[in-house]
Amino acid sequence: MNAPTPDSKLSFAQLPLSAAMQANLAQLGYTQMTPIQAASLPLALEGQDLIAQAQTGSGKTAAFALALLHRLDASRFDVQALVLCPTRELADQVTQEIRRLARAADNIKVLTLCGGSPMKPQMESLGFGCHIAVGTPGRVMDHLERGSLNLGALSTLVLDEADRMLDMGFFDDIVTVARQCPKKRQTLLFSATYPEGIAKLSSQFMREPKEVKLAGGASASQAPAQIEQIAFEVSEGERLHAVSQLLRHFRPASTIAFCNTKQQCRDLVDVLNGQGFVAMALHGDLEQRERDQVLIQFANRSCSVLVATDVAARGLDIAQLECVINVEVTPDTEVHVHRIGRTGRAGAQGLALSLASLDEMGRIGRIEQLLGREFVWQKLDSLKDADGAPLQPAMDTLQILGGRKEKIRPGDILGALTGEAGFKFEQVGKINITEFHSYVAVERSIAREAARRLSEGKLKGRKVKVRRMADLSKLD
Repeated sequence: MNAPTPDSKLSFAQLPLSAAMQANLAQLGYTQMTPIQAASLPLALEGQDLIAQAQTGSGKTAAFALALLHRLDASRFDVQALVLCPTRELADQVTQEIRRLARAADNIKVLTLCGGSPMKPQMESLGFGCHIAVGTPGRVMDHLERGSLNLGALSTLVLDEADRMLDMGFFDDIVTVARQCPKKRQTLLFSATYPEGIAKLSSQFMREPKEVKLAGGASASQAPAQIEQIAFEVSEGERLHAVSQLLRHFRPASTIAFCNTKQQCRDLVDVLNGQGFVAMALHGDLEQRERDQVLIQFANRSCSVLVATDVAARGLDIAQLECVINVEVTPDTEVHVHRIGRTGRAGAQGLALSLASLDEMGRIGRIEQLLGREFVWQKLDSLKDADGAPLQPAMDTLQILGGRKEKIRPGDILGALTGEAGFKFEQVGKINITEFHSYVAVERSIAREAARRLSEGKLKGRKVKVRRMADLSKLD
């Protein structure tokens, strides 16, 4: 069944949710449902199996999170919901969103089960019990094989970004996990596109699923109309320096620059940093700790340019991304659409800039054919420096030695900065807590002083070591 185009003015207050959940939604600013929420939530809350076509950034996480929380028995300390995600980054984002939405209930425990982190702490946490597990297929399989994860009490299985999981070769893993879930459960599948594998997946383990496809909605061959695409012809020798020309002219606050190889990522970061930009690389050779630190700094506005390969950026969703630069044109037209689709989210204007040599004109033609519209072409020498100096990021990141292991919470850090240290609430940005470290974004102008005052004061009654991430990168 295809859902009709929903009334975009439907409010969350019309849903059969508890008074506590409604109050929490209102406090979080959730009033009107997005189209995917309005189309899928009523069906999901009725217990229907669901195949929903939805892009990252459309509000799908809240759609499935509210459904699984609605079915949850907080008094029962067993895994009652499992969310499978293609990447660790997406799993972390989903976990954070579920925790926000679960604040209305009593002590809902959500665990993230992903590769790149040690198994032992995850096994210990599972031993203490949890209500919701969010993870990548490989690590979830590991826990099932070791017996540390028991799905006997599961009532909801969610497959998030199912098309991407299929692209990454997880079909058999997903089927294996699903077969270890109780047959009487709800399965919610969310996918940006609808490849053949989705139908194959659903036929294996879903019960008469309803299909939600929004008119004019997500398609692999569509990019949002609000994305302005501009192309520039370059020679190989001028390609890397052309990126800094684009950044100086358009001056975006946040940019992802896509390269086709890891070596080109490294070379471009060297060029940009040498010219005064704050740029960081994201590629497959980074250790998980380094990758996490790069993503934290980019997401909290301490880094202006993230230079990435397509594989490393899978599952990456950065809010308010102003610009995407294709340093090289990808030979895969669908990859191009995924690249540029990271900007222009939630109705905002997006900018996609592509550098193309004569050898890449065939690729440009195939992309234009797929999108059904032509690129706008400009000459590099027509670009003017809007301001002589590179645009600096608004924030700087402080690293605190101590994280979840020391029971540090975001409120502790915010309290220390706005209390004893004497800074204003508005000068503090995003706070991220990992197992052994905490990261807080502060206004660039106060970063050194904030690090000094935090080091001299106390956090949770004890001294902590605090360093600027920018200073640490200079030591590498």
